[in-house]
Parts: sequence; C-alpha cells; structure tokens
Amino acid sequence: MNGLVAISIALTLVALLFFGASVRQTRRGRLIRATGSVVGGATTALLATAAVLLFVSYLGYERLTAEQLVGSIQFDRSGPDEFTARLMLEGRLDRLLQLRGDEWQLDARIITWTPPATILGLEPVYQLERLSGRYSSIERERSEPRTVHALAEERPLDLWSVARRFPRFAPGVDAYYGTATYLPMADGARFRVTLSRDALVARPANELAREAVGEWGQTPE
Repeated sequence: MNGLVAISIALTLVALLFFGASVRQTRRGRLIRATGSVVGGATTALLATAAVLLFVSYLGYERLTAEQLVGSIQFDRSGPDEFTARLMLEGRLDRLLQLRGDEWQLDARIITWTPPATILGLEPVYQLERLSGRYSSIERERSEPRTVHALAEERPLDLWSVARRFPRFAPGVDAYYGTATYLPMADGARFRVTLSRDALVARPANELAREAVGEWGQTPE
C-alpha cells in the first residue's frame, strides 16, 4: 500500500514540475518547448489521477492473509421457492436480499501479486462480487426467474477490471482468479462463510443448515 501512495505522490510531483517548466518557457517566449511541457504535464497528471483511483479501489478490497471469516448468511422462506437472505458480513451492516430458487451462490474476486508488483509489499485482497439464487434443476435454471444482487461497489476505476481488460498496463497484478460457493436454501438455515487464498467455503452453522446439506441432491421418493 505504501508503494502505491509513493507512486501517486511521485507522479503528482512530476506533473507539477512539467507545468512549472511550461510557465517558465512561456515567459521566455519558447512556445514550442512550453507546449511540450504542457503535454508532458497533462500526461503525467492523468497517470497520477489513475494511480490515485486505483489506490482508492485497492482500499475497497479486504485483506486476505489466511483462511478467515467473511460472514454469515441466514435464510427465511417468504414464498414458494422464495427466500429472504440476511447477509451478515464482518464490519458491515446486515443486508436483507430476496432470492429465488432452492440454492444460493456467493461469488468473490481475489487479487494476488506477482513480480514486479511484489516489491510494493502488497497483500492479497478480495472483494465479494455477487449473491444469487439458483435452481438445482438445469431445466428450471434455464426457464425460471433468476435473482442476482451486486455486492461490490461501483468505482470510476476498479483494479480488478483494469487488470483483466488491460493486463499489459497492470504488470504484476493477477486478477484472473474468481471463486464461488453454493449450497441449498432452507427455512431457518444459517451458514458460515470463510475465504482462504484458494476458495470461498460455506459450512452449516445450525442444525437446519446441516439437515438441508444432508438432504441436498437426494432424489425425492
């Protein structure tokens, strides 16, 4: 993180030097050189702005050091194949979200670092991306209404998106890794969600959830 701050500050200082040089060149009547300094300053200023926005995006991700608790999710039936999910994330207010189907799925983004970005001392980070309802039946998955809720904040410039779309401009940023977990929904069932450097993991947190998982995938007689 300190490395990103240093890069942003350095680019800002370089931009200021360019603009200062353009003012001096203009006063001396050297308009061509002044124009070159303005162009250099504007380019550097844009890079500095991009660095700041990416730094803000980085701060929006959670640090990932080892397997850690992400939060819990509990379901209450609100109708046929409809559930109210209470999403309880660490350090955030609970959210109530409506899901359709008989299963739930939670998706997350994970960003890790490779050289040369490793010299900045950055830790792997993650961000929950979406919570959705799904159907165990493929036919119902194709034909029944779907529900998907975004969990990631919209930002002017997102580190994950930039690294995926323009990998040449984000050397050392590995943003190709996504992970998801899904389990059945049941009235009163509560699950505990953790995240390691490899994957999201959801585990039953009460007896109703354990019963739902135990019956999951069984064909009714």
